[in-house]
Amino acid sequence: MMTTYLIYVLWGMAIGTLSGAIGLGGGILIVPTLIYLFGLKQHEAQGTSVALMIPPIGLMAAWRYYQHGHVIVPIAVCGAIGFFLGGFFGAEIAERLSEQTLRQVFGTVLIVVGIKMLWG
Repeated sequence: MMTTYLIYVLWGMAIGTLSGAIGLGGGILIVPTLIYLFGLKQHEAQGTSVALMIPPIGLMAAWRYYQHGHVIVPIAVCGAIGFFLGGFFGAEIAERLSEQTLRQVFGTVLIVVGIKMLWG
């Protein structure tokens, strides 16, 4: 049991390090690893991803960037309000989709963003 928790902590540290270092949205790594390493279903992975990112990323990484003058506060505050509301509605939409459809939408978004980042 403790070994399982340690694995979760080490996994979180690896993803948190990548997220903090390169600004990568943690969900891009969290959701696939929850599915393929830990066997969660798409809905479980997305819900767990959202829940686990609230305290560590939202507080610690943002604070470090803020200390170095790299946070545009009005954008962050207004975006957080929109994200708060959008997160509620997005979760409601996700709950109405089948497992397969949700996985396909998630994968498509990853591909589109990846292509844009590589060749945009």
